Amino acid sequence: MPPTNTQPELPLLYPPSADIVINARCLLRQEGELFVVCVAGLAMYHWTAGDRMAEAYAMVSLVQHGYADQSEVAKAFGYSRKTLWRQQDRFESGGMFALGRSSGRPQETQATPSPWVRTAEILQCNGMVIRDIAQRLKVSKTAVGKWLARQHKPTACTMGSLAEPADVTSPDLATIPTTKSAGKGNMAGLTLDSDPANRALDRLLARLGKLDDAQPLFNPGKRVARAGVLLAVPALVQSGIFSAAQEIYGSIGPSFYGLRTTILSLLLLALLRIKRPEGLKEHVPADLGRLLGLDRAPEVKTLRRKLTDLAGFQKAELFGRKLAQMRVARRGAMMGFLYTDGHVRVYHGKKRIPKTYSTRMRLALPATTDYWVNDKAGDPVFVVTAEFNEALTVMLPKILEEVRRLVGKRRVTMVFDRGGWSPKLFLKLILAGFDILTYRKGKWREIARKEFAVHSRKIEGRKISYELNDRNIRLLKGRLRLRQITRLSPGGHQTPIVTSRWDLTAVVLAYRMFERWRQENFFKYMLEEYEIDALVDYKAESENPERLVPNPERRRLDKQLASVYAKFRKITALYGEALMSNKEKKRPTVRGFKIAHGELGKQIQEAQRKVEALQTRRNKIPKRIKVGELTGEPLVRLSAERKLLTDHIKMVAYQAESELLALLRPHYARADQEGRTFITSVLQSSADIELEQGKLRITLAPLSSEHRNEAVAAMCKTLNKMEICFPGTRLQMNFGVAK
Repeated sequence: MPPTNTQPELPLLYPPSADIVINARCLLRQEGELFVVCVAGLAMYHWTAGDRMAEAYAMVSLVQHGYADQSEVAKAFGYSRKTLWRQQDRFESGGMFALGRSSGRPQETQATPSPWVRTAEILQCNGMVIRDIAQRLKVSKTAVGKWLARQHKPTACTMGSLAEPADVTSPDLATIPTTKSAGKGNMAGLTLDSDPANRALDRLLARLGKLDDAQPLFNPGKRVARAGVLLAVPALVQSGIFSAAQEIYGSIGPSFYGLRTTILSLLLLALLRIKRPEGLKEHVPADLGRLLGLDRAPEVKTLRRKLTDLAGFQKAELFGRKLAQMRVARRGAMMGFLYTDGHVRVYHGKKRIPKTYSTRMRLALPATTDYWVNDKAGDPVFVVTAEFNEALTVMLPKILEEVRRLVGKRRVTMVFDRGGWSPKLFLKLILAGFDILTYRKGKWREIARKEFAVHSRKIEGRKISYELNDRNIRLLKGRLRLRQITRLSPGGHQTPIVTSRWDLTAVVLAYRMFERWRQENFFKYMLEEYEIDALVDYKAESENPERLVPNPERRRLDKQLASVYAKFRKITALYGEALMSNKEKKRPTVRGFKIAHGELGKQIQEAQRKVEALQTRRNKIPKRIKVGELTGEPLVRLSAERKLLTDHIKMVAYQAESELLALLRPHYARADQEGRTFITSVLQSSADIELEQGKLRITLAPLSSEHRNEAVAAMCKTLNKMEICFPGTRLQMNFGVAK
């Protein structure tokens, strides 16, 4: 009988184990509350139930050390591969502490908002309602409302100072300037950037179609090149060009360089004498960008593309009319006398365009004629481009229609040169409510010297003295009664002036007539300083085939007729000379004279027959024909939209110079002689840019002399009283001169 074991059974130290095979080398063993990972039979990792950090660390370590792959680990531990990936990312970014975070979003926190939420907060800060925000961002109204309600930290709309540069990938909403514009004529911008030298987020917004115009952010600095041009910004804002552009064009679409920035860029470039977009090639974009509050100014292709976009609206004429209306509203007192004259822009290209006579070159050349209207001070009001280079007599009624739209029922005196002489036209203009003042053209009887008298008067601060004769004249067989004022120059030359004004003294009317030199000086200045004759583009437009133009065949016959007739007169003169020198003793009869000069007689008869034949042919040819009937290369006209738009820009820039000159005049003795040159040098000077308590402070570098510093400082004080904000911001501009 086998022996029996009488010893009691010993209890087990550990409960039975449950093994999970990870792969051939790794084993996950669970023994009650204890978990162990064995690699090649060795215990490498262990943890108790509920220790999520240690468990996650074991999973991540197995994969990192190459003991098992992600699929094997995820399957053995009972998690998805995405969870394992997430744990790996947490460990790499935050170490062991990150592995201890619970799944999902941390309590009492909210998810990171999408990029459009920041934009929505800015738009709400500027007073835009949720419905409009949703429509602009193309997001549902419900989503916009929920996200804006979740934001615990309100968005601060601060203007006037810039925060310290931050990481452009995570902008602080407290440092984002408002997009609400301040100051008359400003147009709103938008920014998510806080570093003025890096506008990466704003450019990204523009590419996503969320930005219409970049908000100016100024980078403070010392002796910023050409920053003196900012001295003209108050005058530009007061001209109303920004509000007019917004009213006429609205927007040029999502863009970093929007409508306001484009208009301001063109204005400042004109004042800096960068006369065409191609001139930007010679300047550093970052340097010019600091003047606009941007990291870079638009470059050549960008600016040309913006001009093309604006030209596509076909609203340059409306834009110019709006600017003129604002000008008249501000300077109505200067509209009593308006000067009008044509300026010929000669074309040197290869396209076939109409010709006109250029007084400067004394030749008939392919050209386009622009008719400018200037006020009493000589500043431009508006410009009209003549189709087919019509004469002033043809263009005056069209010009006066525009004048009537601008000034209303007010009676205006139009001043022009002899190119507009036409008594029949004068009668129509006077009946339409206009007065005229011009030089007399044609034959007239000189006046005896004793009938002149000296007339003197102080006008506009100057003593004016002329020797004048004042009398009445009648034209059109007595139907038109006018006043003729004749000036006698010291050399004895008489210059007759004709006017329909009876209420003013002769010396005042003579002074206004002779002040036409201001408009001529304006043309010369704009040619040299602003290059108004430069081509903006090389495009041409087809002419209306039904438009009537001078018949080139008739013009060719006119030239032939003039040549033959000149020859006829030359032969006739020789025949008359022979007749005068004929000796009667030698040839007492006419018959004898004709026989003696028979060859000359035959030449006269032949020339006379040619003249009559050419006259007959010419009379059968119509004076004007349709464009479509012309032979040879098609007749075209130069593209006018972009040229007219840039003319308006340069006109406003010239007006801004005039405004600054008017502020300078009381403080600078030689303002009339060298004022514009002085203003140009000031605008080209360097200056310090500072941001201080909601102000953009521009401190000009000292000028060449102390009296110039004092004059500019006095002008700066006047500008500061205007309290003008930089376009697109609430930064009030403040100017001064360094000592």
